[in-house]
Amino acid sequence: PAAFDLGEAHKVVVLSVTEGEDKPLKYPDMFAAADLMLLNKSDLLPHVEFDVAACVANALRVNPRLKTLVVSARTGEGLQAFYTWLEAGAAVAKAAAPAAPRG
Repeated sequence: PAAFDLGEAHKVVVLSVTEGEDKPLKYPDMFAAADLMLLNKSDLLPHVEFDVAACVANALRVNPRLKTLVVSARTGEGLQAFYTWLEAGAAVAKAAAPAAPRG
């Protein structure tokens, strides 16, 4: 959900290349609320009409702070970068969390 806070540390929006590069402009709330856009199904790029640069530009028009990773869940392309992003976010959240009481 983009319209309300669920208490999460970060929001990630997944956009498949089969959906079209116009989606950030059609559904701006999702992209405005997100910290990261996963551009998924990159293995299909040779087979579909999808302009990656236009998609990223559209997303940045909605949210200039949005980070983007191009990934393929099928081939694993880009997933290590996503895991690294998750781990870095978890480390920051852990460092910022109050210490648990000892008992």
